[in-house]
Amino acid sequence: MPEYGYFLSCEEHGPAALVDQARMAEQAGFQSLWISDHYHPWHDAQGQSPFVWSVIGALSEAVSLPVQTAVTCPTVRTHPAVIAQAAATSAVMTEGRFRLGVGTGEALNEHILGDAWPPAHVRMEMLEEAVQVMRRLFTGEEVNHHGTHYTVENARLYTVPDEPVPIDISGFGPAATSLAARIGDGYITMMPDESMVEQFRKGGGGTKPVSGGTKVCYGSDWDEAVRTVRDLWFNEQLPGEMGQVLPSPKHYEQLKPLVTEDMVRENRVCGDDPDEHVQALKAFADAGFDRVYVNQIGPDQRGFFDFYRTKVLPRLQG
Repeated sequence: MPEYGYFLSCEEHGPAALVDQARMAEQAGFQSLWISDHYHPWHDAQGQSPFVWSVIGALSEAVSLPVQTAVTCPTVRTHPAVIAQAAATSAVMTEGRFRLGVGTGEALNEHILGDAWPPAHVRMEMLEEAVQVMRRLFTGEEVNHHGTHYTVENARLYTVPDEPVPIDISGFGPAATSLAARIGDGYITMMPDESMVEQFRKGGGGTKPVSGGTKVCYGSDWDEAVRTVRDLWFNEQLPGEMGQVLPSPKHYEQLKPLVTEDMVRENRVCGDDPDEHVQALKAFADAGFDRVYVNQIGPDQRGFFDFYRTKVLPRLQG
């Protein structure tokens, strides 16, 4: 049976609201937390983007649930030596209940310092080298590294957890899944695709954890929930590589007319039918996932947690 967690959205909520949602998630029976790591929201209607490491510090005091970033890009905007320090401190503060989820990132967040945005194959090379650097730093030993993409000199983390921070790799295609199988402590993907899980496990991932996530919009008015999803998360319905290469929220806003309410109805669970919510999460279980995270879109967070506590989680965990 998978573990079911809640996905905190830093793009849609400020730090105090995220901590409050984490408390409600724990009270509702969720078993762990994901939290996104962005510099920008996808577009201005989402409206937030707090610094994830500050929020994780607050979460460590507010709840006892495990926490994972989903996901951090440790390659362009922030050097992997800095991410290693942030992750190690987070693991210490959560008493070992922290996992670092990493991926190749999006131009939306990573190009802000004026760096060129590399093509996908280069970003994967950078990610692999970044993971090597972070793992060496997690040992607490002095690290000197002169690699293709990164240089580290006389760096040592003095605040480290008893066990190295697990690093899970995000992947949405065969190449990234292969990388996750080869170097990851686990695999993260956002679709309940059994073939990707199989590729990860047969490619070297074995029994390492596979985690997935989805977004829903609980509400008593189905049509209103559909409109809420389109207004706040239309970007998820955009095709191809747009999500990786567009550089600013205004570029996503220009594409909103491409996403219709019918597209939302076909691709996102909305409303208050518990069967639909259960079915959406069970699809991940049926595909072989070990951990499944769900996010509530929109303002009715308390209604969502009451609904999942009474109508959804008991059926998933029973």
